[in-house]
Amino acid sequence: MANDELCWMPAADLAAGIARRKISPVEVVDAVLARIEALERLNAYVTVDAEGARHAARAAERAVMRKGARLGPLHGVPFSVKDLVVTKGVRTTFGTPIYKDNVPTEDAPMVARLKAAGAVMIGKTNTPTFGWIGATHNLLIGVTRNPWNLERTPGGSSGGAAAAVAAGLAPLAVGTDGGGSIRIPASFSGIYGLKPTFGRIPVHPPSAAWSLSHIGPMARTVRDAALMLQVSAGPDERDASSLPAPGVDYAKALRGGVKGRRVAYSDTLGYAEVVDPEVREACGKAARVFRELGCRVEEIDPGWPSPFAAWRAIFAGGIATRLAPYAGERDKIDAGLLRIVDEALKSPPTAFVQAFFDRHAWLAHPRRLFESYDLLLTPTLARPAFAVGLDNATEIAGRPVPEWAWSPFTYPFNLTGQPAASVPCGFTKGGLPIGLQVVGRRFDDATVLRASAAFEAARPWAQNRPPLP
Repeated sequence: MANDELCWMPAADLAAGIARRKISPVEVVDAVLARIEALERLNAYVTVDAEGARHAARAAERAVMRKGARLGPLHGVPFSVKDLVVTKGVRTTFGTPIYKDNVPTEDAPMVARLKAAGAVMIGKTNTPTFGWIGATHNLLIGVTRNPWNLERTPGGSSGGAAAAVAAGLAPLAVGTDGGGSIRIPASFSGIYGLKPTFGRIPVHPPSAAWSLSHIGPMARTVRDAALMLQVSAGPDERDASSLPAPGVDYAKALRGGVKGRRVAYSDTLGYAEVVDPEVREACGKAARVFRELGCRVEEIDPGWPSPFAAWRAIFAGGIATRLAPYAGERDKIDAGLLRIVDEALKSPPTAFVQAFFDRHAWLAHPRRLFESYDLLLTPTLARPAFAVGLDNATEIAGRPVPEWAWSPFTYPFNLTGQPAASVPCGFTKGGLPIGLQVVGRRFDDATVLRASAAFEAARPWAQNRPPLP
C-alpha cells in the first residue's frame, strides 16, 4: 500500500489491518512523519516526537507478532495532542513563550488512555495562548494555516489539531473546547469534532477555562471519534467534575439510525444577527437531510437572549487569572490577550460570581427546548474561515461585526455542558468547508454520535481531501 494512502486511512481500518498483520504500525508512523515533514508549511505541529513515535510503533509491531497478545482497539494508530494538554516527557508550551521549555512529568488522562488502547502519539499541535481565540497563532510558534486555503485560518483553538487531521498528518487528534475550540476548527477545516458532555472525559490538570472546558476527539470519521471516546470516557479522581463510566459502547451506539427523533433547526437561536448566505443555505439543506433519515424536523427561532457576556466573563477571567503572575512579562503575551487580562484583573470578584449566576439563569432556555426535542441543529459558525493572523473575523458577508459575532452558536453549549459536534456539510463556492452543529441533551453523547453517523452515511465527507501537493 502506498504511504500516502496509509495517511488517509481511517483509524478503525488501520487498527483492523494492523491486528490482522496486513499493515505495519512502523510503516504507518513513518508515512505520517514523512507527510508532516513534507507539509511543514502548514505549521500544524509544535513538537514532533519522531523518536518516541517510532519506538512505540516498533513495540506495537512486536506485540502484533506475539502469539496470543491482547491488542487495544487503537493498536498502532497515530494520534496528535493539542499543546494545551500535558504529555509526559514531551514539552507542553500552552502556546506561549512563558512555557516554551515546559516538560510535564505525567500524561493527561485522555492521552494516557489512548496510549493504553495502543495508539501511538506523534506529537503536539499548535494552539493560541491558553486557547484564548478561535484562530491559531501565537508568539512562540506563529501561524497555523488551513489545508483548504493556506491564506485562511484552520480555526482554533484546536487549529493545529484540525489542520493535522484534515491534511492527513495523523487520523486522530486530541482537542479541547472552552467556547467552540473543537467545533470551530472542525467546521473551518472540514473534519468531525465532538465536544462530549462536560466531565465525560476527565481533564487534568485543570484548564484555564475551568468550568467551561471540555476535552474530546477530532477525526475524519464519526466512527473514529466514537472509538476515541470509547477508550477515553470515565472518571478520574484528579478531576472532581469527571462523570461515572457511562456503560455505553459508543462504537456500537452508531448503529440504528435516528428515525422518529424530534429535531429542531435554528440559524439564529434568537440573537445571531448575521449568517453568511452560503453557510445558511448549506446548513439548511443539511438539516433537511434529517427528514430523509426519518426525523421530525422543525425550523424554529427560540428567541433566546445572548449568553455571551456571562461566557466571556468566566472564560476571560480564568485565562487572566492563569496569566496574572506573568503580567510583568508583557512582551510574552499577545497584544489582544493582554487587553483581556488587564480588563479581567481590574474587574471586581463579584463580576465573576454574577456571571456564574447569569449562566445558570440562562440554562433555563435550552432546558425548555430539550423538553420538546431530542436534538438541536445549527450552523457551527456564522461564516467560513477568515484570514490567517486575525484574532477574530471582522465581517460576515461584507457586514462589519463585533467580537465573536462570527461564532454565536458554539459557546452557549459550553455554558450548558451539553454534547455538541460539528459535521462537515458542504463547501462555499470558493472551496472552504462548512459545518453543521449537532447538539444533544446533557449526558446523551450516544445520540449525538448516532445522528452524526446517520448524516455521514447519507452525505459522506471523508473522501474529500484538501488540494495540497
